[in-house]
Amino acid sequence: MALFKFRLPDIGEGIAEAEIVAWHVKVGDRIEEDANLADMMTDKATVEMESPVTGIVVELAGEVGDMVPIGSTLAVIEVEGEDEAAERVDAETPDVATVKEILPSRPAGEGDTREAREEPLPQGEREKKVLASPAVRARATDLGIDLSHIKPSEDGRLRHADLDAYLRYNSANGFGTPAAPRADEAIKVIGMRRRIAENMAASKRNIPHFTYVEEIDVTALEAMRADLNDNRGAKPKLTLLPLMIVAICKAVPAFPMINARYDDEAGVVTRSGAVHLGMATQTDAGLMVPVIRDAQARNVWQLASEIVRLAEAARTGKATSAEMSGGTLTITSLGPLGGIATTPVINRPEVAIIGPNRIVERPVFGADDKIYRAKLMNLSISCDHRVVDGWDAASFVQAVRKLLETPVLLFAD
Repeated sequence: MALFKFRLPDIGEGIAEAEIVAWHVKVGDRIEEDANLADMMTDKATVEMESPVTGIVVELAGEVGDMVPIGSTLAVIEVEGEDEAAERVDAETPDVATVKEILPSRPAGEGDTREAREEPLPQGEREKKVLASPAVRARATDLGIDLSHIKPSEDGRLRHADLDAYLRYNSANGFGTPAAPRADEAIKVIGMRRRIAENMAASKRNIPHFTYVEEIDVTALEAMRADLNDNRGAKPKLTLLPLMIVAICKAVPAFPMINARYDDEAGVVTRSGAVHLGMATQTDAGLMVPVIRDAQARNVWQLASEIVRLAEAARTGKATSAEMSGGTLTITSLGPLGGIATTPVINRPEVAIIGPNRIVERPVFGADDKIYRAKLMNLSISCDHRVVDGWDAASFVQAVRKLLETPVLLFAD
């Protein structure tokens, strides 16, 4: 028998270390060749590490949440053969691992609607062992419920649905057991949530933010969007987002400091000639920002298709490292939850982030002093005050406002 040391390979250009986000084995387990060993997260992606050998796991590098330097030992596996064979296998450890974004699974629902016993069980019955899962027992403890008071399902095992029915019955009759407060729960911040926390903290710590908000009348824009959708044929359905991106791309050339990246260590601002627009996307793993490359070169239909494709790739963990990096400006929207106004946090090293808010209908005075129904939306922009002056931010938003309030200009050369 011999010991094989599996060293963490180079999993991306410029990556010095990676975070352990999941172990698929424990010490003492047998692992087969090519089986999943661990999930490691870098700044850009989660990487599945596969064992190059078959053997028994005798040592693991650390716990979930620990950082492991590139080239250091991630796991030690006992394999059959001489030491020389183990050293040969060690030398054949792959230099690059396969990248795959890992998204957490969602818990399944119970969906059972059995009824509870209306009267407590006799004393003799209470002394019998109650069959219930640890989760059901923990929930009953939190609620202050004696499980022996509940009639179990047909198979004699108490389930969450039995608890639900018991609570409904007692609540309806006014003598339900008061719920005990839930126990405190400590959750280790790891993986994507940890990356988000670090990036947001660095952004707020290093960037002096300021936010400017303007109200925009999108009545004509929404009417045009409806007409375009009614006549789109096989083209994708338009949301407001691709039209806003067209407006942003048309306004950017006059305000190049908005579409830029700031290297504060080198003291250099790079004003991008192309608009590589980051699109903040909510996923089960947290907020991700895939990038629409060369947004200024795409028409509204192409933008609509790319938005759908990138959002799906981010949510399913299929977005590549290239699709998740290199942005020059970001747009973020909470859709119907957009609120009245937002103060979005800049996606460092970019210097600005744009946030459309919820559309509301209100009466307004027209040019003829008559009152009409208008669709209004507040548009927010947060900027890095080291690079962007307030006047420039306000002027940029006013240029975007003009394009959105006169939507025919979006299609003019």
